[in-house]
Amino acid sequence: MTDVETDSPALTLSDGAFQRIQTAIVKGEIPPGTRISEQYLSTTFGIGRGPLREAIRRLEGRRLVVRIPHAGVRVVSLSYEELIELYHVREALEGMACRLAAEHMTDDEIATLRDVLATHEKHSGLQANKSYYQQEGDLDLHYVIIRGSKNKALSDMLLGDLYHLVRMYRYRYSSTPKRPQQAFAEHHRIIEAIADRDGELAEMLMRRHISASRRNIERRMHEQGSAVTSPGESV
Repeated sequence: MTDVETDSPALTLSDGAFQRIQTAIVKGEIPPGTRISEQYLSTTFGIGRGPLREAIRRLEGRRLVVRIPHAGVRVVSLSYEELIELYHVREALEGMACRLAAEHMTDDEIATLRDVLATHEKHSGLQANKSYYQQEGDLDLHYVIIRGSKNKALSDMLLGDLYHLVRMYRYRYSSTPKRPQQAFAEHHRIIEAIADRDGELAEMLMRRHISASRRNIERRMHEQGSAVTSPGESV
C-alpha cells in the first residue's frame, strides 16, 4: 500500500468509525446481542456506508460483531456459562503472566505501569466510583502486564482474538457499586508486588483480582435472574 492510499479520506473515515463503534460496544452503549443497522450507525456517526462497512468488517475481525445468516450483523454475546469459563481461563493465564512480569519487566516498564495507574486515577467514572474504563493497548493495565511477561505464547493467547471481547465484559461489570475503587486498589497492590519482584505474590494477587471480578459477575447475574444479553435489540 502506498503512502497516498494510507492517507486516503476513506481510510481516515473508516478508522474514525471503527474506533467510535468499538468504544461504544466495549462501553455497552451498543449492548451484546444488538443487531447492527448500517442506517442507524451511518446517521449516528455521520459517516458514509462505504467507510462504515469497512469498520464493521474490522470489528468482525476483532470478534466484536458476528454475521449471522438471514439475521444480519450482531454485537457478539456470550452465554453465562461461556463468560464464567472465560474468567476461569483468565484467572490462570493472567496470574501466570503477572508472575512472569515480576521476573522480567524492567524498572522503566514498571514505572510505565505506575504512570498508567495514575492516569486511571484521574478518570471521572473511577473518582465517582461508578465505572472503571480502560482504553486499549498501552493504556490498559492488564495489556501492559501481559506484554511485560515477555512470553510470546501467553501474549498471543491473551492479547489475540479474545482481548476486545474480554474488555467489553470487563467494563460492563465494572460499574457494580463500589467495584471500580476496589478494582483500582487491587491494581495498585499488583503493581507493588511486581515492583518488589515478588512473582508468587503478584500471581496470587492477579488471580484474586480476576476471581473477584468473576464472583461479581456471578452475583449480578443471579440477581438479575436473566441471560447475559437481551437478544432482539437493534440499533
